[in-house]
Amino acid sequence: MPLHVNIEDLLHHRSVESDRIEFKEGWNPDAIYRSVCAFANDFDNAGGGYIIVGIVEQDGVAKRPVKGLASAEIAEIQKKMIGFNNLIRPIYNPKVFIEEVDGQQILIIWVPGGSSRPYEVPEQVTANQKRYAYYVRRYASSVRADQETQQELISLANQVPFDDRANTQASLDDISMVLVEDHLRKVGSRLHNLTGMMDKVDVLEQMLLIEGPPEHRFPKNVALMMFNEQPDRFFPATWVDVVSFPKGEGYPEFTEFPRITGPVPSMIRRTLDLLKTNFLQEKVIKQQGRAESVRISNYPYAALEEAIANALYHRDYQVREQVEIRITPASIVILNYGGPDRSIRQEDLDTGRIRPRRYRNRRLGDFLKELDLTEGRATGIPTIKRTLYANGSPEPSFRTDDSRSFFEVEIFCHQAFLGASLVVNDQGSDQANDQAKHKHKIVEAFRYVTGADANSDLESMVNEIGEELMKVLEFATKPVKRKEILEQGLGLANHTDNARRYFDPLLELGLLDRTIKDKLSSPQQQYYTTEKGKALMEYTSR
Repeated sequence: MPLHVNIEDLLHHRSVESDRIEFKEGWNPDAIYRSVCAFANDFDNAGGGYIIVGIVEQDGVAKRPVKGLASAEIAEIQKKMIGFNNLIRPIYNPKVFIEEVDGQQILIIWVPGGSSRPYEVPEQVTANQKRYAYYVRRYASSVRADQETQQELISLANQVPFDDRANTQASLDDISMVLVEDHLRKVGSRLHNLTGMMDKVDVLEQMLLIEGPPEHRFPKNVALMMFNEQPDRFFPATWVDVVSFPKGEGYPEFTEFPRITGPVPSMIRRTLDLLKTNFLQEKVIKQQGRAESVRISNYPYAALEEAIANALYHRDYQVREQVEIRITPASIVILNYGGPDRSIRQEDLDTGRIRPRRYRNRRLGDFLKELDLTEGRATGIPTIKRTLYANGSPEPSFRTDDSRSFFEVEIFCHQAFLGASLVVNDQGSDQANDQAKHKHKIVEAFRYVTGADANSDLESMVNEIGEELMKVLEFATKPVKRKEILEQGLGLANHTDNARRYFDPLLELGLLDRTIKDKLSSPQQQYYTTEKGKALMEYTSR
């Protein structure tokens, strides 16, 4: 049966983060079942993971064309998995899919977070003597849980995230197959082509949206959040209220817009449409003595998109409080109830370096990422800050309280749109103009030094992360390890995703190189700026 997500998106880490995916060249049951156990324990409530067998991993990504597996080998693997699944305590059965990629068959083992955790598995499922252990995920690896982690894992027993629980007050009739099919079509799943020939229960089981005995299935909460036209019937106050104060909150005049309801993706899109139609403005400013015009927004759409999607993703659906948006001439405030995890401090919010320990709505986040409505884990605040900086807007404000009962994001209006300060020479416009001019110079330098054509892909990449790419080159003028570049040069975690995002473009363009060519994952590996990279740096400094 086809996978519920687009296979190419999965292979390229577009719909699922890389640390939730493991590539295996061949069938290695001992290592694979340690990862099955770790994903099933879902220590961070990240949503489990995927083990893809038949693919060679190279620098953290799938090597193409894929190696694949023979049909007889896949049949034998599926037969053996029945016995290995029974070794997991308590018994756990991951989902198995066969997909065709590059003309070859591969096996995909989907391991969602289990509802009966903690799980343990023999260190070697093929050994005669079975020694059981608990496993959890640490970044992109499955590791044996230490004593402290074991205790915390045991404390999570029966603590299934709210969105992944069965809703006994609803029935399968409350799930709209029209919305399910529309979702599968949008994400490009091959399952969409078969929904008309399959029973509704089979489709929902395939997507793990229902639970319970065969004679009485119940939909999970995430199914009602995503695929019911009126989720507020099941989760009180699941809507968005938008209020505008045209003169400020201290004045009696205000406009209250109609309540925004519906499935979560629909609420996000309709809220953004309302703001775009009624409040977003854009100006093109051409200043005397400067060749380039500056295009600025009062509120960058991308920043609002991330803030609103995160408000509906991270809100507590057990709290009877709606998402509120208040708009004044000076700012837009987005408030949701159910604040951030207690592991996140106020100073973390201020700096944008967010590393949450646990996620509230693990399945909802997966669905929204498949639809490109959220970027991924812990990227919301950095994205908002980066987008506002690029627009020349003031820094945003993030607030919560000691009890983590709410989370508030305030995005401030660009100075060029604030009444009397709307002049082309004000500080805000100068800042935006200088940033735009600097970005243009970086794009120009990349094209000149690398000989690349003036194509939109290059310009888009450099416009988005050009500043960070230049920081990598500046930090690596002498050989230095990946960890130091990411943590000290960019202020980011030493994750494969970050390395791939900021290193791969430079490596492909010949601006960055490695000290060890034959062992790319060596712990002694260092990176350095090439002569071409140094020429790029010199060009931008002129």
